[in-house]
Amino acid sequence: MDKTTLYILLIAALSLGLTMLALIDIIKKDFGSAKIKVLWHFVALIPLAGWLIYLIFGFKKGQKKPV
Repeated sequence: MDKTTLYILLIAALSLGLTMLALIDIIKKDFGSAKIKVLWHFVALIPLAGWLIYLIFGFKKGQKKPV
C-alpha cells in the first residue's frame, strides 16, 4: 500500500472513532425531547464532519442522565 491509502485509512478510522464517541455521548444525555435526540444522532452520522458539528454545537446542550 502506498502512503496515500494509509492516510485515507487513518482519517477514516479516526473519524469513525470520533463518531462513535459522539453517538455514545448522545445516548448518555437527555436533550429534553426524543426529536432533538434523534436529530443529534443524524447530525453525528454525517460522514467526516458530523462528530465535529456535534462537538461544537450539541455537546453542551444535553444534560447527563442521573444514574
